[in-house]
Amino acid sequence: MNFKSKLTGLALAAAMSTTALSGAFAADDTIKIGILHSLSGTMAISETTLKDAMLMLIDEQNKKGGVLGKKLEAVVVDPASDWPLFAEKARELIEKDKVSAVFGCWTSVSRKSVLPVFKELNNILFYPVQYEGEESERNVFYTGAAPNQQAIPAVDYLMNEEGVERWVLEGTDYVYPQTTNKILKAYLMSKGVAEEDIMVNYTPFGFSDWQAEVSAIKNFGSAGKKTAVVSTVNGDANVPFYKELGNQGIKAEDIPVVAFSVGEEELAGIDTAPLVGHLAAWNYFESVDTEANGEFIEQWHAFTGNDKRVTNDPMEAHYIGFNMWVKAVEAAGTTDPDAVIDALPGIAVPNLSGGYSAMMPNHHITKPVLIGEIQEDGQFDIVSQTPGLVPGDAWSDYLPDSKVLISDWRAPMSCGNFNVETGKCGGKGS
Repeated sequence: MNFKSKLTGLALAAAMSTTALSGAFAADDTIKIGILHSLSGTMAISETTLKDAMLMLIDEQNKKGGVLGKKLEAVVVDPASDWPLFAEKARELIEKDKVSAVFGCWTSVSRKSVLPVFKELNNILFYPVQYEGEESERNVFYTGAAPNQQAIPAVDYLMNEEGVERWVLEGTDYVYPQTTNKILKAYLMSKGVAEEDIMVNYTPFGFSDWQAEVSAIKNFGSAGKKTAVVSTVNGDANVPFYKELGNQGIKAEDIPVVAFSVGEEELAGIDTAPLVGHLAAWNYFESVDTEANGEFIEQWHAFTGNDKRVTNDPMEAHYIGFNMWVKAVEAAGTTDPDAVIDALPGIAVPNLSGGYSAMMPNHHITKPVLIGEIQEDGQFDIVSQTPGLVPGDAWSDYLPDSKVLISDWRAPMSCGNFNVETGKCGGKGS
């Protein structure tokens, strides 16, 4: 299947699934759950699967009797990779559809767009994708990786295991890559890497003409030092990026690329030949060999009716977040957002990699960190894994304004950016 056909299919499936959901249950007999993921546009390649994963999780919970004796009803909207539209759709879900919680967003710019809405209307967002940190909000629960759970360990692996000395920080031009690369540059320099051995470059969403950028990477890597690319390129721009790496003869053994936004879903249905041997850093891969993961994959294939549908890291993040929400609602005895927000810290549920992930007071979770090598079949061979679970750090230790901040949403602190030097809530510069 070519990439254009794949996007067309995603849009059609999105429309069909949204139609099928309408009127599924009587409103007064159900608890509504909002699903806020792009089903069209540049991010549909990544986000449509998350919508499907949420429908599966809700279906499975309904088979168990729902929550608090009520069935769950999914309300699906399509913000269409349009960042302001995310805020409009979030408001619609909360005010019009009266959802109890929302599972959604992928890019940080979409998350930033909806934050004021969730704060104003006091609802809950579960955000399932790796992000740049530098944030801890009362109304958001971050089930994806913070930089210390993905970006920093990936750099450590390249530095320690592959002897990388020169670094290309290549990203899409928005807040997640910009902030992550700011952290990574500070981290690399703290490890003795010279500034001239770090190249930073950004391209727009949906970028396709990679010839000049890849040539620059090739030239930068010809200085006689082992060079790697740390990629925060997001969405469908990854397909022509990797293709151009192959066109210019850049192989993984020469200049390895470690990606933070390329997983099994992005690799499905495209030619993986140019990607073999390159790396990705996540907290879950479909190739994880655990009983829980085997059961999850079996459920996924049964639900979709397609044993070729892959699983990926953000799906596992939704699996963790959804199960945490269910446990918190049951503990609180209500779906009232204030009660559920207070109940979530300390909740622990099984993850798919083995063990339990816990929600911490800073609204981030504990996760293992895995490095995977891309294989010809679009799966990952896990080449590195942390021995235990890593707690998500909302504020980076490598940025001067952030290293003095902590987050704890429990009383009496109830603060997302408490400055330990000033003893005040308010964070940077306060």
